[in-house]
Amino acid sequence: MSDTTEPSGLQEPSLDEQIAAYQREFRDLDPQVEQVVSALGRLNRRMNVGYGRQLADLGISNAEWEVLKTLVVAGSPYRLGPGELAKRLGLTPAAMTHRIDRMAGEGLVTRDRDENNRVRVIVELTDEGRTKWLEAMRMASAFEEDLLQDLSGDERGALGEMLIRLLRRVEQAQPDAGGRLTDLDRPMPGEGKTA
Repeated sequence: MSDTTEPSGLQEPSLDEQIAAYQREFRDLDPQVEQVVSALGRLNRRMNVGYGRQLADLGISNAEWEVLKTLVVAGSPYRLGPGELAKRLGLTPAAMTHRIDRMAGEGLVTRDRDENNRVRVIVELTDEGRTKWLEAMRMASAFEEDLLQDLSGDERGALGEMLIRLLRRVEQAQPDAGGRLTDLDRPMPGEGKTA
């Protein structure tokens, strides 16, 4: 399996070259496992670049997309408190406040006091925010359909089932990870200790 070159002129080694280098340095490597894991990693990275470019074309950031998506997934009337948004996105309250401030200024969300509890703030998706979300979904759907065009319906189904099995395995092994890397900010064992 070979990979294309990077647009900057720097060439990433093919998967075969990468796996051969790994095997040279780590003889216990299972090349089949490494091929799957490395291909998934490269695919994820390239897909994220593609999605990022689409979002940039719409004038929104990935961070803003995450908020829009979270509000839509919450369901109509597309409202959540800032604390709930922060929790669902794995953000600190301060980071969430900054993001909401920016998005409210862009007209993507509103932030108002809850009529039933004046202390509580509610963040709500605006028509503009929903329009941006829908356009991003249209662009992503076309991108994803193009990505999977060489796979038959049966192959897509089988691939989806296999990937879900892998995802479940990771989720069982690391139920608290949630796709966020905040736990990686903790000091390593032995760090920060003085003699």
